[in-house]
Amino acid sequence: MTRFTRRIALTAVAAAAFASLPALAADKVNLGVSIPAATHSFMGGINYWANQAKKDLEKEHKDLKITIKTAANAPEQANQLQDLSTVTKINALVVFPFESAALTQPVAQVKAKGAYVTVVDRGLTDTSAQDAYVAGDNTAFGRIPAEYIVKQLGGKGNVVALRGIATTLDNERMDAFNAVLKNSPDVKLLDAKYANWNRDDAFKVTQDYLTRFKQIDAIWAADDDMAVGVLKAIEQAKRDDIKIVFGGAGAKGMVKTIMDAKDKRITADVSYSPKFIYDAIKLTAEARLKGDKLPATTIIPSVLITKDNAKDFYHPNSPF
Repeated sequence: MTRFTRRIALTAVAAAAFASLPALAADKVNLGVSIPAATHSFMGGINYWANQAKKDLEKEHKDLKITIKTAANAPEQANQLQDLSTVTKINALVVFPFESAALTQPVAQVKAKGAYVTVVDRGLTDTSAQDAYVAGDNTAFGRIPAEYIVKQLGGKGNVVALRGIATTLDNERMDAFNAVLKNSPDVKLLDAKYANWNRDDAFKVTQDYLTRFKQIDAIWAADDDMAVGVLKAIEQAKRDDIKIVFGGAGAKGMVKTIMDAKDKRITADVSYSPKFIYDAIKLTAEARLKGDKLPATTIIPSVLITKDNAKDFYHPNSPF
């Protein structure tokens, strides 16, 4: 080989090696996680499990970097998404939107710059802004309590319900609850009112129920925080007719009550754990490390929690 041909060959090798660098860089996953701040216990759980995912997954995968941003409101989350895209230069995003409509365009902009996007729980108003969606099973969240209440009451009794916030998510749960009761005509739903997933509002709504209805056999609180408000109102009214208080989401305090059989009115719950943010981060990270995509929709099952399986849902270190 002449000096000239050797130089050409080395130049070609160097060029090929240089050209391969972007491909190697693309093998690394720089994952951004954007979630609301821990403004209440459920979001505290979301923050806890997001950080657990970072700790576990970065230890397990050397080519994975996770950056977590928490926002106090929708505008702050939108600004953080821009920073994740332009400053941190993420190539994958897991986002739990503060608000669906306000975050749709900012998420779309991150996707337009090439990042793979997984949306968690609260959907966007335009699903073309996402690659994948991960959420809990809201239909089962409403169906399971109804089935349990009907069975425990022997197919006959009076029930009241507390709803969350007027959202499609809440509608799915309430529709599923009503669908079960429709097949049990002797179980009467006396009323269903919004209590905004809030203890104080649940207390007030339950006070109203206890004043208006002289016989209530079961209360579907539809959330463990709201169940706390329900129990306080029952205690204050000194009512002993309520046989069942069914919350929802598997808060550790409620699960511990079931495990220890502390309250005969609380014998079951339905899972809707904030741990699904951990699952969404893990699924997204491991798929992208392989160059794969997630299914368009992944639903994390909601299951009945009783004394028999409560230990599997009890996470004492989680704030929720």
